[in-house]
Amino acid sequence: MKVSVIITTYNSEEWLKKVLLGYSVQTEENFEVVVADDGSTEATKNIIKEFQSKFKFPIVHVWQADDGFQKCKILNKAILKTNSEYLIFTDGDCIPRKDFVFQHLKHKEKGYFLSGGYFKLPMTTSHLISMDEIINQKTFLTNWLIKNGVKKSFKLSKLTQNRWFAAFMNWLTPTKKTFNGHNTSCFKEDLIAINGFNEEMQYGGLDRELGERLFNYGILGKQIRYSAICLHLDHKRGYATTETWQKNYAIRTYNKKHNIIKIKKGLSQYL
Repeated sequence: MKVSVIITTYNSEEWLKKVLLGYSVQTEENFEVVVADDGSTEATKNIIKEFQSKFKFPIVHVWQADDGFQKCKILNKAILKTNSEYLIFTDGDCIPRKDFVFQHLKHKEKGYFLSGGYFKLPMTTSHLISMDEIINQKTFLTNWLIKNGVKKSFKLSKLTQNRWFAAFMNWLTPTKKTFNGHNTSCFKEDLIAINGFNEEMQYGGLDRELGERLFNYGILGKQIRYSAICLHLDHKRGYATTETWQKNYAIRTYNKKHNIIKIKKGLSQYL
């Protein structure tokens, strides 16, 4: 298969159902879905079973027992369960537009990772999105979003379907080309070379840290935030603390200063 889509989740069945539906209507069908599950209950497993028949390839469910926020650990395990050489990373609260997988494959290039973004929705709009509106893609239309609680702003231009405008905005945007866990892709061999995600880190910049080590390894970023589009459903972030942010920032600062490429506590533990 051409690519593996790794989707992280934790006890968020309503959102995961909407996200999986978004992947079931992709224009590109030659991909697998790998759900990186950081300790959800049986309810998530049942959602995955419900969607098994909607994809060309079986959904791979990688689960670990709930031990607090351990996203790096479940991502490392999920990477090693993929069956392709190119990986897309996203979250279980990000609904992809129907060309999302196609766009990542179109722009992939050796020596690069792809840096995408998202359009963040308010909670009211997140709940209003129905299954039919994902299937017919109405939820990606600016008029529909404005009618359903989204304020008018220039940020809505992220939802453009004009490829020339998207390419121009990818070039123009001042946003840095960072490794974003909600919308990014890269070659699996590059992740193995840097030993994957750093399990010393909890919530707060863990994706950026991996991208910074890819830079140190010689892999550059390519901007696709206006080409590969996903809608970010709102949710609470009870796992975010000042202490973890400070710890993670210190790790990133050290790794930048010392040009660290390969961390000790990474995916090699599961090889």
